Amino acid sequence: MHLFAFGLNHHTAPLAMREKVAFPAETMGTALHDLLSCSKAAEAAIVSTCNRTEIYCNTQDPSAVIEWLATYHQLPVNKVEPFLYRLPEDQAVRHAFRVASGLDSMVLGEAQILGQLKDAVRTAEQAGTLGTLLNNLFQRTFSVAKEVRTRTEIGANSVSMSAAAVRLAERIFPSVADTRVLFIGAGEMIDLCATYFAAQHPKSITVANRTLERGQALASRLNGQAVLLADLPQVLPQHDIVVTSTASQLPILGKGMVERAIKARRHRPMFMVDLAVPRDVEAEVGDLDDVYLYTVDDLASVVQEGRERRQTAVVEAETIIDSKVGEFMHWLSAREAVPVIRNLRDKAERLRRHELERALKLLEKGESPAQVLEALSHALTNKFTHAPTQALHNAQPPEREQTLALISRIYGAHDNE
Repeated sequence: MHLFAFGLNHHTAPLAMREKVAFPAETMGTALHDLLSCSKAAEAAIVSTCNRTEIYCNTQDPSAVIEWLATYHQLPVNKVEPFLYRLPEDQAVRHAFRVASGLDSMVLGEAQILGQLKDAVRTAEQAGTLGTLLNNLFQRTFSVAKEVRTRTEIGANSVSMSAAAVRLAERIFPSVADTRVLFIGAGEMIDLCATYFAAQHPKSITVANRTLERGQALASRLNGQAVLLADLPQVLPQHDIVVTSTASQLPILGKGMVERAIKARRHRPMFMVDLAVPRDVEAEVGDLDDVYLYTVDDLASVVQEGRERRQTAVVEAETIIDSKVGEFMHWLSAREAVPVIRNLRDKAERLRRHELERALKLLEKGESPAQVLEALSHALTNKFTHAPTQALHNAQPPEREQTLALISRIYGAHDNE
């Protein structure tokens, strides 16, 4: 078994190159079959995301698999190779463990990659390209990722503005799923933040924007509705969470409008996140009872704290991974001895059958059972000890001592016995 992994990611290759070697989900099965038929790989799994394309395989010819990747995407090998990392044996194991644990991600500790890895393994299983080696590698990979996330805080702290906003909202409300969320603006920051909140499946999502068309484009992806900024006084009281980020030079939400909204809500709490610079929400709004207002600076401090805690968790995670890599490599080396063990047992079984048949024939002829058994035991002893005895006799002086020590260890034969 020869484990080998290679690929490129956001650390080694620009987006333009990552796009060229990506594998669409709908063609992954076909690609896996093509890989096994066109290269010397016995097993293979492909991980393809926006940040990485990696191939894990069981092969004796890594260069043939690398060449396949370039050929499959109609690229010269020399255009792809400068961006690739090559990971044989234990390096491949450690890399798989780190990727699944979120240590190799653009956002340290993110959990999405684990699901993407599981999808890749499921696809390889369905395509029939996953064998004993890779199946064991990935099952242990998932186990290590679970242990890292259970025993460390690698994923427990927010490290992005959007994640921090969701985490802060969860301090105010028992569940975001029980809230109504209003997004003001439809730019990149709102788009990203809305994705995080939408993943919590709130009761409703509303997008308020200066132009209805752009607001509807975002709302349709979120299964929400769109309104104009002019409608804010009417819709604001209906929402528990408000996230705003526009390019307005003046505040959109003044103290008076929010005060009226809180009154209409009968003082039920409202969580507000102002990601805009200049601010969309008047600073005085933060003084109102039942309003929890956070600015971009507030979130930045939460994010920084989360990053520091995750960096501390990295040391613990790497320690866990190192020990698990050692366990897997021990299993792998033991697997490499399986063919020899099988051949040894097969040879011993042939010798046993041969001597047994001979003994049975002697018994049929009326020979003494005691003498037949004695002859059988002597014959088996001689044949089982023939190979090591010959090895000792034929060993040259430089290797005789090592051969003697090895045979003594295998057979438990020592001078004091």
